[in-house]
Amino acid sequence: MMSNSNEKPRNELYEERVSQARVVRKIVFFSLIGLFVIGIISVISAYFYLTNMLGPIDSDNPEEIQVTIPIGSTANHIGTILEDEGLVRNGTMFRYYVRYKNESGFQAGDYALSTAMTMDEIIAELKEGKVMQEPELVFTVPEGRWLEDVAKIIDNATDHSEEEVMEVLTNEEYIESLIDQYSMLTEDILNDEIRYALEGYLFPARYDFMDENPSIETIVEAMLNGTQNVVNEFSTDLEESQYSIHEILTLASIIEREAQKSEDRYLISGVLYNRLDRDMMLQVDPTVSYAHGEHLYMTSYAALEIDSPYNTYQNTGIPIGPIANPGKDSIRAALNPDEVDYLFFYARFNGEVIYTETYAEHDAARLRYRDEWVEGQSQEAEEEQTD
Repeated sequence: MMSNSNEKPRNELYEERVSQARVVRKIVFFSLIGLFVIGIISVISAYFYLTNMLGPIDSDNPEEIQVTIPIGSTANHIGTILEDEGLVRNGTMFRYYVRYKNESGFQAGDYALSTAMTMDEIIAELKEGKVMQEPELVFTVPEGRWLEDVAKIIDNATDHSEEEVMEVLTNEEYIESLIDQYSMLTEDILNDEIRYALEGYLFPARYDFMDENPSIETIVEAMLNGTQNVVNEFSTDLEESQYSIHEILTLASIIEREAQKSEDRYLISGVLYNRLDRDMMLQVDPTVSYAHGEHLYMTSYAALEIDSPYNTYQNTGIPIGPIANPGKDSIRAALNPDEVDYLFFYARFNGEVIYTETYAEHDAARLRYRDEWVEGQSQEAEEEQTD
C-alpha cells in the first residue's frame, strides 16, 4: 500500500513536466516563427524603402530641372542641391549611396536633369560632365605650391590682386567661418605659430568657373572643396590613422615637396613613419626652406639653425602645419606608407631617390652626389645671366 501511494504522485509529476515541456516548445516554436515573420517583413520593408529612395521622383509626369553643381562640390553638397531641386528624396541617402558604391569624379557645371531619372542615372550624368556651358575662367594650381604661390596664380588669372587674395586668405573671421563649414578644418589651424592657417588645404587642380571673374571667396572655397572631397574619400584610412587630418596633410605636404615620382611618395612616407616611430627628427630640407620663407636651392648648415616650429632639424615629431598644398597621391601616401626598413633618403639632382638604413650609408650617398646640386645651381645661374 505504501509503495502504490508513492508511485502515483511521481506519475502525475512526470506528466505535468511533459505537459510543461510541450508548452515551452510551442512557445519557442511560435516565437521563432514570429521573429522570422518580423525579419521577412523588415527585409521587405527595407527593400521597398531603398527602392523608393533610389528610384525616380516622378516617372509618370517627368519634369526637366536645370541644376548647377559648383566646382569642387562634395557628395554631401551635391546631395543637398539635388534634394532642394526635387531630384532625389533624401540628400543624405545620396551621400551614403555614393560612398557605398565608391563613386567619385563628379564634374562641375550646369545640368539638365529629370525627375524621371533614378539615383544611378543622376550619378552617371554628373560623372560624364555633359555640361550646358563652357567655362569662362580656367586656371591650374600645380601640386606642392605654397599658399603665397597660389595667391600669385589667382592674381595672374583673374582681376584680383595678390594682395587682395592674401587679405582674404589671412582674414581671421573668414577662416573661423570656414571651420564651421568644413569638417577637415579644425582648431589646429588657429595656432598662432602657424604661418598661414589654410596652407595645405588649397587643393592643387584645374579650376573651371562659369563666371569670368568669380569672387576670391568662391575660388578659395572651390579649392577647399577639392581637399574636402579627398579627405572624405579617405575617411576610413583617416579614422584608422594614429594621426589627425592636420598632421596627415602636413606629412603629405612634406612628401609632395620631396618626391617627383609616385612610387617615391610611398617609400618616403615609410621613412617618415619609421623616424616618427623612433622619435627621431624628420630632418627634411623643405621644412627649412619654409621656415625661412624662401625656396632654398640647397640647404646650408647655417640655414639649419633657424629657430622655427617648422624646422625638422631642430624639432622632433610632425611640424606645426603643412609646408605646401599636397595633391591626392601624396595624401594617399601619407595615409598608406610602404613598410620599409629605411631611415634615410637622399634625393639626387636628377630626381632619383636613394634609400638607406644607416646614417653612414646616407652620408656616403650625400657626399657622393652633393656636387650634382652645386653644378646644377651653377648651370641655372649661367642660364639666368644668358637670358
